[in-house]
Amino acid sequence: MKTRITAGFIPLLDSAILVTAREKGFAADEDIDLNLVRETSWANIRDRMAVGHFEVAHMLAPMPIASNLGITPLELQIIAPFALGLGGNAVTVSNSLWQAMAEAGLERGLDPVSAGKALRKVIADRLALRQNRLVFAVVHPHSGHNLELRYWLAGCGIDPDRDIDIIIIPPTLMADALSTGRIDGYCVGEPWNSVAVANGVGDIVTTKASIWRSSPEKVLGVRADWAVDESEVLAKLIRALHAAAQWCADRENLEELASILADKSYLDLSPDIMMRAVEGNLSIGGDMSIQIEDFFVPFARAATFPWQSHALWFYSQMVRWGLVTHSQKNTEIARNAYRPDLYRNALMSIGAAIPGANSKVEGALPRENPVGVSAGRLTLGPDGFFDGKIFDPDRINEYIASQQNPSKIR
Repeated sequence: MKTRITAGFIPLLDSAILVTAREKGFAADEDIDLNLVRETSWANIRDRMAVGHFEVAHMLAPMPIASNLGITPLELQIIAPFALGLGGNAVTVSNSLWQAMAEAGLERGLDPVSAGKALRKVIADRLALRQNRLVFAVVHPHSGHNLELRYWLAGCGIDPDRDIDIIIIPPTLMADALSTGRIDGYCVGEPWNSVAVANGVGDIVTTKASIWRSSPEKVLGVRADWAVDESEVLAKLIRALHAAAQWCADRENLEELASILADKSYLDLSPDIMMRAVEGNLSIGGDMSIQIEDFFVPFARAATFPWQSHALWFYSQMVRWGLVTHSQKNTEIARNAYRPDLYRNALMSIGAAIPGANSKVEGALPRENPVGVSAGRLTLGPDGFFDGKIFDPDRINEYIASQQNPSKIR
């Protein structure tokens, strides 16, 4: 008899591993009846998990950390024993903002430094004319989108708390908000950047892979109490998702994957748009398309491993922007929200290539690098932050102390 697991998800490219686990039978092979429930917002995902509607969920990578730190509305302990791939986000601006950035010297492309320099000039010019601040949207305060958008802006000399306004909008409404002029730009997962370009209302100016290459985006969020009570079932689910991730990574399967995700049960979009997303071949505006290396990585480079250094980097940014205070206790809570031990326990028996460490220095690999694993072979990198900085989780106090927020543009 199969065990039923109900999982909430948001219609995004990075729901692919969960969707594939159900649609291609990997969950069924582990005697799991995986029931996927589409939701409209990350707040709904969080709240429905808190009240017991979901055992697990497609979840923003910082959300388990925020929940365990007690800075969410409903008390709930969440763990992340599995990552749902790397990358998949982009930053899109309105046609009018793109034109202003082009007049400030920006050429089409995805370079975050050039885009940030042009945006900074536009903001300074608007301030001189006493115009309203630009409005950017992210999907949730405790999201990689919010933290990475802020990291990019700050690295380009833009204060995200003083030079622009940042608001919250669900992913599926981003392109509509842009088209009506309610916002000037946004950071969101695919395919909702491509939707704006296809509808002629937006232009993509940079990507997550350009801001922080080989960086995490979504995780499998699991209720901590359920993980304890149903440890064997969780191990089966992790094995099913591992197999699904391998399937998603096979280029021969990309056309079928795009078709599955495009179905009305999941993203309900054109298969052509989904194919661009799964291939990382994005139309960025102005009839230009770019093949983006490592745009979305579902399996290679330990893409599904819940690195505790990823958790700690997100925590460092939550501290930076005043979402939580820094302490040794909070550092440990953030670290332990990610559970590589459960990942290992589930996959060791099938001979999966699993990293030997729980953390790594982030941004230190300019090229591919083989690492020690439990079995087989595993290569990490290249990775890196656009500003060339490195995050060493063993020196987190120094890293947090070194982060300076830019002065307001004057």
